[in-house]
Amino acid sequence: MSDRSRWTIPALLCALAAAPAVLVALLGKTMVMPPAEVHFGVGLAGAGIAAVAAGALTLVGRRSVDGRAMLLGTAFSTMTALLAVHAMSTPGVLIGPNGVIAFAGGLGIPVGTGILALTALPALRRTRNVRPLLALQVGLAASVLALAGIALTNPAIVPQVPTTGSDAAYALLACGLSFCILLTHRATRTFWLTRRPADLLVAVGCIWLGVALVAQLVIGPMTLGFYIGHGLELAAVAMIAIPAAHDIARSGASFPLVGDLTATDLAASEEAFLGPRVRTLMLRLAGRDGSTEEHTRRVAILAAQVGEELKLPATARRHLAVGGLLHDIGKLSVPLDILRKPSGLTDEEYAEIKRHPEQGRLLLEVLGGFSPTVLDLVSDHHERLDGRGYPRGLTEEELPLHTRILTVCDVYDALVSDRVYRAAWTPERAFELLRDDAGSAFDERCVEALARVVGLAPEPEQAPGWVADVAPAPLRSPGLPGSLRPTS
Repeated sequence: MSDRSRWTIPALLCALAAAPAVLVALLGKTMVMPPAEVHFGVGLAGAGIAAVAAGALTLVGRRSVDGRAMLLGTAFSTMTALLAVHAMSTPGVLIGPNGVIAFAGGLGIPVGTGILALTALPALRRTRNVRPLLALQVGLAASVLALAGIALTNPAIVPQVPTTGSDAAYALLACGLSFCILLTHRATRTFWLTRRPADLLVAVGCIWLGVALVAQLVIGPMTLGFYIGHGLELAAVAMIAIPAAHDIARSGASFPLVGDLTATDLAASEEAFLGPRVRTLMLRLAGRDGSTEEHTRRVAILAAQVGEELKLPATARRHLAVGGLLHDIGKLSVPLDILRKPSGLTDEEYAEIKRHPEQGRLLLEVLGGFSPTVLDLVSDHHERLDGRGYPRGLTEEELPLHTRILTVCDVYDALVSDRVYRAAWTPERAFELLRDDAGSAFDERCVEALARVVGLAPEPEQAPGWVADVAPAPLRSPGLPGSLRPTS
């Protein structure tokens, strides 16, 4: 997705979300009197969809030991029970006038979205025991159905709350809308990193739940808005459950509603989040030179972590993940005997190596669909602040922050990795070189952010005492040895 079109998706999100809201606002209070069987059937259909979603999410979550998936299943199973009770309590079908229908209908979305919101709990991200969550799911559904059974046999014991527009209705509305807003925010954050339409649909589904709740609690029954709200609730359940189940089945985790997907996750699982083109290129690189593919993946993860450390926006972190994975893709055109040569390169061989940034950019331009920022990361990752890099000899004023981040991460991983022509440096020695060249070749902010990421940040300076510090100054790095070729 190009930088120029990045606002297209938010516009589409707003349009999809606003259309039913506008329809409910304009036509919602129109009175309609369909047969009671219509409400009964629609309610049971919604319960059926929620039940299928609950079963699929629970099954996948149990297999993958994913606590968040189990909570998703719990949310939908609880909504299933409440929707079923809401449908079965339709006056004139199984029983007469009662308060159960309002009670179950009013609780469905707030309770369901509240449980969905719990999927972000840190304790559930790496849980290895989902049995308590399964017991919770079964217990909640059974409790709802048991209480409903008692209420349906004696409808008089349940007061007709919340009535439309009452204080109780507005309290439930505020609670439910808060959860819907939180879930929409999480799904939108995930979308800005993945750019997957499925994550956009999850966000739209969360908004539609909010619209359905307004129709339920503010507009009320026997109106067009009431039935539109029921339809939106059915659609929203499918839009939220299907992408979540698909994610869990494919990658073992569910991200759209959690909101904690990081750019590191993108780099570590490009097939799931960055699309088939990036995956195909990575497979080509791995098939030709496995060490280069492993290097690019490590660099992408480091660059993404540095971007997060420096609080870059989601779009910039996504670019770092993609650019890091593909920054050495131009080496597909470099002969293997040069890439794997264990001795020094000739001038001609070194010139061939130095062509890989331009070759990589050309390849991505031919394939199309990569943003200008990613193209710049691929072509400029060997540039230096002092203008001594290649291929264009750019200077400090011409190098944006994301390029400086990738440059530092690329050099660091090259130094601390074994190469055919030398053994790996220690991280300490690598940072000695990076810090020596900070301000001239490398951006000091990026060097120190990387140091914090890998756990090599200097200890905070203590306040000086009355005795002067006479410790000798640290020795400077001997510099880049001649045998260390800049082929990262």
